[in-house]
Amino acid sequence: MLTVDFARFPVGSGDRVLDMGCGAGRHAFALYRRGAHVIALDRDEAELKDVAGMFTAMLGAGEVSAGATATALRGDAYSLPFADASFDRVIAAEVLEHLPDDGRAMAELFRVVKPGGLVAVTVPRWGPELVCWALSSAYHEVPGGHVRIYRGGELHRRLAAAGLDAVGGHHTHALHAPYWWLKCAVGVDNATHPLVSAYHRLLVWDIMKAPRLTRLVERLLDPVIGKSLVVYLRRPEVACVAA
Repeated sequence: MLTVDFARFPVGSGDRVLDMGCGAGRHAFALYRRGAHVIALDRDEAELKDVAGMFTAMLGAGEVSAGATATALRGDAYSLPFADASFDRVIAAEVLEHLPDDGRAMAELFRVVKPGGLVAVTVPRWGPELVCWALSSAYHEVPGGHVRIYRGGELHRRLAAAGLDAVGGHHTHALHAPYWWLKCAVGVDNATHPLVSAYHRLLVWDIMKAPRLTRLVERLLDPVIGKSLVVYLRRPEVACVAA
């Protein structure tokens, strides 16, 4: 399940792309299939091991084009281990809400993307996330959990202050919002609850089959209850100089 829309965030063969906070690697795998030179960066060594294993399996199965490369690398969002202007594209999907010093991470996103390069940032949307927080403290009061809820305007202002210009955005994953509200209502760790299990099966079926009806319903609901806010940004070609 991808949060970044590659129709709005074009990635071409040979592009050097950083997936900062890659987690289980969903975007990194999609980037690899598109022929990019991918760096999947995270602090979780266990997840990185799995991501690296999937990169190897994808290559062996012939799922990637000739010339594409992929590396899983442990690193810190506050001090990315790359030179300035290293990447054509950078993705930070569902990462910033976990970071106490998110401004420092935003500055790093700006630093490592090339002038004219694109950045995609996704975070939980304010309304649906507020419901989750209200229903369950266990949803966010855990080590490494969410430390803030962003309003859209605030996120845009913060990223602009880091030097990035917004060029588009949208909301997505509307069908996932009720799922998380349900989990928070019955207990976020209660995966065996009949309603949670049934809804999870529905989501898996929808992801695998992508039927037209649910795709239409989600497109209609995304502006209202889309679980994630996605912002696309560009680093200016030339830095603005104050008079």
